[in-house]
Amino acid sequence: MRERFRCTGGLGASSGDIVPLLLLMAAVSLLPVLVLAPGLALPAAADKLATMSANRVTSIEAAEMLEQGYEYLDVRSRPEFDQGHPSGAWNVPLLNAGPGGRMQANADFMAVVKANFAPDAKLLVGCKSGGRSARAVQMLAEVGYSELVDVRGGFSGEPDPAGGVAVAGWKDSGLPVSEQPEAGHSYAELREKGD
Repeated sequence: MRERFRCTGGLGASSGDIVPLLLLMAAVSLLPVLVLAPGLALPAAADKLATMSANRVTSIEAAEMLEQGYEYLDVRSRPEFDQGHPSGAWNVPLLNAGPGGRMQANADFMAVVKANFAPDAKLLVGCKSGGRSARAVQMLAEVGYSELVDVRGGFSGEPDPAGGVAVAGWKDSGLPVSEQPEAGHSYAELREKGD
């Protein structure tokens, strides 16, 4: 089931009162989950950003969208990608393993994406379970990418609070998996285009 959240509602505040609040919420990464009461008019740009960053589909729906011209952007680390990924996926890690194995931000993420995908590219963004992809969608929307869809459950599944699986991932949905990237789809090859 495709989910789409829109900012609408009425809290008795004017759009001028809510803009600083939206800016603050975006700064702390809460914009994709913003829900306001009925009747509140928001500036068009804020409404568009909230709508774009909240498109979410399951892995099954994502597989169908690949047939409609979307590309799968896998934002997991290179080792995760190399252990298995959706067939045909492109790899640009949002995070990389740093000293001691701790994950740290990939400073080249945005530059590599921009060098390889136009702002109007139709991108399905996935990771292991959904956290990194949601963040990547938000970051890309903030710089003008407009055809973004977050893949719920990513490759391995979205956990529920009890430790089970709330949304099946790509692998457990029986969808095509590869361990070798297609020519030009590995992070090393994509990064070369960004240099």
